[in-house]
Parts: sequence; C-alpha cells; structure tokens
Amino acid sequence: MTTYDDLESYFIRMGVAAEQVEEGMWVIPPADGGAPVGVRAEPPLLLLRMKVMELPRDADDTRLAAFYRRLLELNATDIVHGSYGIEADQVVLSHALELDTLDFEELRSAYESLTMAASSHLPGLAQLVPVAHEG
Repeated sequence: MTTYDDLESYFIRMGVAAEQVEEGMWVIPPADGGAPVGVRAEPPLLLLRMKVMELPRDADDTRLAAFYRRLLELNATDIVHGSYGIEADQVVLSHALELDTLDFEELRSAYESLTMAASSHLPGLAQLVPVAHEG
C-alpha cells in the first residue's frame, strides 16, 4: 500500500511543489499558467482532478451539444485512464489510480497526462462553448 510519505516523496521526485491542505489531500500549483491539480487519497484510490473550464450558467444543453459530443470523443480517444466530466458549471478532468499498486511512474504519467490533455484540448473545447450574448 502506498503511504502518504510515499506520495510526498513522489511529488518531490516529480519536481512539483505539492501542498498538503488536509490529511490525504494535496494541491499541485499550476505549471505554465494552467490550473492546479488536486490530489486526494481515498483508499483504495488516489484521485487526481483538474478544473479545465467554466461553462456559462445560462447556456442550455441544446446549444452545448457539440461541446458534449467532443468531450465524449476525447474520453474515448485521448484520455485513456481518466475522463472529462461536468460538475455544476465546471468541466473537470480526472484520473483514478489504485493506491495498493501505485508507483512513481504511474503517478507521474497520470499527472502529465492530465496537464497535457488540458492544455492541448482547451482551445478547441472553448470554441464549442457559446458565449452568453449569442443566440
């Protein structure tokens, strides 16, 4: 079983300044202007989560159909071990890893996958979200 000490050691090896904000929860500050990554140990899982963008509150689902479709396409093709999701008005990208078998390489790979996907997908996704004054 991966311990909290193991996780903190992995963060140091990854070269990220993870801040423990509560027992079993860390925040990795954004790199290169991106969003922070939240890391939470909820045995048997380690959850990595990043807020990608905010959706307009007044946009209806019909106007967001192309956006939703693109999220599903990215989940099927580009995000192998994680997924995009929507919570309230927030688009989030998350990965879940098994704590029992977690090693440094797996954590680093998941973290890099999240940050790379968010930075490469965001411009195309943003173009699919209607702005509030359209329509």
